[in-house]
Amino acid sequence: MAKKETKENVEREYIINLRREILKVPRYRRTPKAVKGIKQFIAKHMKIVDRDTNKVKLDKWLNYELWHKGIQNPPVKIKVKVKREGENVFVSLVDIPEQIKYKMLREEKMKISAEKVKKEKKSEKEKLEKVSDAEKTTEEKVEEKEKEEAVKEAEIKAADLQAREQKHIERMKPAKTPKIQRKALQK
Repeated sequence: MAKKETKENVEREYIINLRREILKVPRYRRTPKAVKGIKQFIAKHMKIVDRDTNKVKLDKWLNYELWHKGIQNPPVKIKVKVKREGENVFVSLVDIPEQIKYKMLREEKMKISAEKVKKEKKSEKEKLEKVSDAEKTTEEKVEEKEKEEAVKEAEIKAADLQAREQKHIERMKPAKTPKIQRKALQK
């Protein structure tokens, strides 16, 4: 006897023939049509309400497999695994090609290295936080002195800038010359 599958969590495999779909459109629209065809097929066979293709989510690597030969040459057949979780349906590849396996491994390594870097940064922050109170007070004193010196330097710079501006303003004032009025020409 076959087990009854609940509507909530269903997992199936399909081989989808895309040839009929992609031959309906011009060459430069084939891969987008293949993506739409997969979504329509899954919506039909997984009995999604109103056949809403927005509830069908394609895996990153399935999308890569569809697009890796470009927009004009999608695969003619593709074997997918479909998993329903609530209202949404997730579609992924069954037979993952070697090329994609290598990319998946590389991506996992990158994630692991990024996590290690985050952990190292957290540990460094924790070490800095563990500095004793006595060291913090000396550091605070040093910081206060630096702030006072910075304020003094800023005041000196501001006074210097004001002096320069005053100097230029005095030079820019035009000399007072009487206006010459033209007299009408006599005939």
